[in-house]
Amino acid sequence: VLLSARKAGIERTVYTSSVAAIGVGKAGKVVDETHQSPPEQLVGHYKKSKYLAEQEAKQAAQKGQDIVIVNPSSPIGPWDIKPTPTGDIIVRFLRQQMPFYVDTGLNLIDVRDVAWGHLLALKHGKSGERYILGNHNLTLKAILDQLAQITGIKAPQKTIPLWLPLTVAWIDEYLLAPLGKAPSVPLDGVRMSQQLMYYDPSKAVKELGLPQSDLTIALKDAVEWFGNH
Repeated sequence: VLLSARKAGIERTVYTSSVAAIGVGKAGKVVDETHQSPPEQLVGHYKKSKYLAEQEAKQAAQKGQDIVIVNPSSPIGPWDIKPTPTGDIIVRFLRQQMPFYVDTGLNLIDVRDVAWGHLLALKHGKSGERYILGNHNLTLKAILDQLAQITGIKAPQKTIPLWLPLTVAWIDEYLLAPLGKAPSVPLDGVRMSQQLMYYDPSKAVKELGLPQSDLTIALKDAVEWFGNH
C-alpha cells in the first residue's frame, strides 16, 4: 500500500497502527510514543503483526516518504459492527454475561475522536512520528461501574484469578479452532489482560489537537447503538 501510494504521487499517508505495536509498561506504568516493548514480548500474532507493519512504515518514512503513524488505543462508541474487543465487553455486560471481572485496565477513547485524529494527523502530524490516539486510563471495574450507572444493570462485584479464564480460553480455543469456530473467550485477549494497558496521549493532544470527548457520552452512545442492533 505504501509503495502504491508513493508511485501514485500521494503527498502524505496516515498509517493506522495501534497501541498494540507499542506494548505496555511494567507494573501499570503509563507509557507514551517513546516506549517500545521488545517484539518477542508482544502478546499474540495481532500485536506482533502491527509492530512489524509499523516498522515498514517507519522505514519508508526514513527513505523520504511522507508518512504519519497513528496508534489508537481502545475505541468505544456507536457503529461497532463486529464488535471490537472493547465493544464485546459492553455487549457481554448488556447480556449480563459477566458475573465476574478480571482486575485489569485500559485506555479508552471515543471512536469519533479517533476518526478526527486521523484527519488532524494528516494536517498537523510530523512525518515518521507516531501519535497515540487515546483519552483516559480506566480500570475494567471503573468501566463496568459506569455501564451500570448508564443502564441500571448491576455491575459484577467479584474478581476472578487470571488462571481461571486463561485455562478456559486455552481449552476453548483448541477445541473450537479445528472446527473453524471463534472461541467464546479469546486466548490473546485474556493474556493481554495480565497487564494494565495504560497510555499517555498528550503528544497527540498538544501537537494535533486531538479531542478528548467525554467517555460517558461515548459509552451511552455505544449502549444505545448495541441495543438497537
